[in-house]
Amino acid sequence: MNSLYLLAENAEDKNPLVPEPYDIVWSVVCVVVIGFVFYKYVVPRLTKVLDERSEKIEGGMAEAEAAQAQAQETLRNYQRQLAEARLEAARIREDARTQGQRILAQLRSEAQAEADRIVTAGHAHLDAQRQQIVAELRSEVGRTAVDLAEKIIGQSVTDDAKQAASIDRFLTELDHEAGIGAGR
Repeated sequence: MNSLYLLAENAEDKNPLVPEPYDIVWSVVCVVVIGFVFYKYVVPRLTKVLDERSEKIEGGMAEAEAAQAQAQETLRNYQRQLAEARLEAARIREDARTQGQRILAQLRSEAQAEADRIVTAGHAHLDAQRQQIVAELRSEVGRTAVDLAEKIIGQSVTDDAKQAASIDRFLTELDHEAGIGAGR
């Protein structure tokens, strides 16, 4: 029991929460050594890494700003070129429309000229045919009239001058009667 008593007495003199002075000294020495190593080696490396990161971030931001500025410039150029292309396309469409109208007008005038030429040629051909037919009819009617006159008179009408005068008189009377018949 004695030993228990000594331990209890010894325990009363010392505060169990307060460390021994040699523990405090060695703890301070360890903290100073660790702090020295930390500030000598770790802090410079950490500072260097942080500086590099901050430079990369700033460089990346500068590059991003430059890229954004270049993208904005490219976008403006693209929009300007697009507007120019639209204007050019509108001008080309208008030119094509104008040229198409000109071509249509030219084709219409050429077609009208060709139609007029064909009509004129047709009229000329019809006039030529009519004159040919009239000449053929005159000679045919003249022969028929001479034949009839010979039958009516009973003698031959061989005199060309008399024959031509008789034919002309007969045809004039026919034209006159045709004019009177058409006037009704």
